[in-house]
Amino acid sequence: MKEDISHLQTAAESWTPERVLGWAFDTFGSAVALSSAFGAEGMVLIDIASNVRRNFRLFTLDTEFLFPETYNLMDQVEQKYGIAIERVYPLISPEEQEQAHGPALWLRNPDQCCNMRKVEPLRRKLGELQAWVTSIRRDQTAARARAGKIEWDEQFGLVKINPIADWNSKRVWQYIHERDIPYNALHDRGYPSIGCTHCTRPVRPGEDSRAGRWSGSSKTECGLHIIQPPPDSSEADA
Repeated sequence: MKEDISHLQTAAESWTPERVLGWAFDTFGSAVALSSAFGAEGMVLIDIASNVRRNFRLFTLDTEFLFPETYNLMDQVEQKYGIAIERVYPLISPEEQEQAHGPALWLRNPDQCCNMRKVEPLRRKLGELQAWVTSIRRDQTAARARAGKIEWDEQFGLVKINPIADWNSKRVWQYIHERDIPYNALHDRGYPSIGCTHCTRPVRPGEDSRAGRWSGSSKTECGLHIIQPPPDSSEADA
């Protein structure tokens, strides 16, 4: 499969999100699932997927530190699209984490906190699948700039599909407004990127759209989306 994907990557760059998702559903069936944190991009992807296939799998990493507005939106998604969100939880509760690692671990070691509450649960979930679908965009962070619409995920060892990788924020919001798609109420209060309550703040005028994530640290990614450089042609043909 890894070799097949390397040859498909270039062709897939000209595909629409609908075609990418159609390929994913036809190729992997119930062994592919959408992953969403229910940001603006995630809501667009869910809506597009609902137009491609009525029944599709959708999961989220519930860190147990999410905003009430995020939980409310999850309820709206289940009602609007008639699907049950598969909620993936960390192995330890917030209380157990505090007992084992002390209070406010996210302030002292945000990487460790993200690993326990997001990366490990994702790895566990992806172990059930052959492919996963995300709503990341290349212009969000430097780490995502090389993301392909279809690629091999070296970190987790399966196919990764990013149907709207080449979209920008303007296109995302145009889609939302034109189709009256529900979205997180925090977006209207200065939160362009929304994660856990402890590590997300509103963005100030003139700041980067992700400046409100892990503010005050150099951290820009939770560790879920590590994009590996594509192999050169000699390696691909080896």
